[in-house]
Amino acid sequence: MTAARHRPDVVAFDVNETLLDLAPVGAALVERGQPATLLPEVFSRTLLTGFAAAAVGGWCSFRTAFEASLAQLTELTAADRTAVADTFLELAPHPDVEPALRRLTEAGVRAVTLSHGSPGVAEAGLSRGGVTPLVERTLTAESIRTWKPSREAYLWAAGVCDVEPGRMALVAAHSWDVAGAQRAGLTGAFTSARSERVPSAAFDRPHVQGSSLPEVVDALLALPPHG
Repeated sequence: MTAARHRPDVVAFDVNETLLDLAPVGAALVERGQPATLLPEVFSRTLLTGFAAAAVGGWCSFRTAFEASLAQLTELTAADRTAVADTFLELAPHPDVEPALRRLTEAGVRAVTLSHGSPGVAEAGLSRGGVTPLVERTLTAESIRTWKPSREAYLWAAGVCDVEPGRMALVAAHSWDVAGAQRAGLTGAFTSARSERVPSAAFDRPHVQGSSLPEVVDALLALPPHG
């Protein structure tokens, strides 16, 4: 499937979990008496809430969906739910992020982030990891009141970056995100370095994939150039 794709001019990275480690959020839950295994369930419920809101023609922010999920799954007070949500501003990049971004910079390929998360989260995490200079801009679909994997989110990002969808790639640790990008005409790139060991068989196969972000970037850079 890579034969029909070309080396991208811009590579967009998903933020939560793909670039930034959610461990501080999990630690905040444990500090408030919650089990260490709760974070994946809360995160999944947050996505479900956002996806459902978009599917019925509505919208809610990531933070609203996250705090609503905490209210459904725990007995935390409103103050504690707010405090846990605040820890998204304390996230830091995974170890493989800096080398992946640096490879793109050295190859002359632009790097951006594309989240549906709260504004400021990506910026804080990139700054904490010292990789801000390697990222051209940070984008959140919250700006247009939608959630990935809606087609609009990816087309909007391509438009903001002034490239055709076929000249942009989306790198994510979530196969639903990769599938959404591919349906919008982007090159999809999946990494198995996070919570999903393999891409879901329910979606189209990712155009490229790798066991780490540098491996994924190398695969994108190895695609043939546009004619």
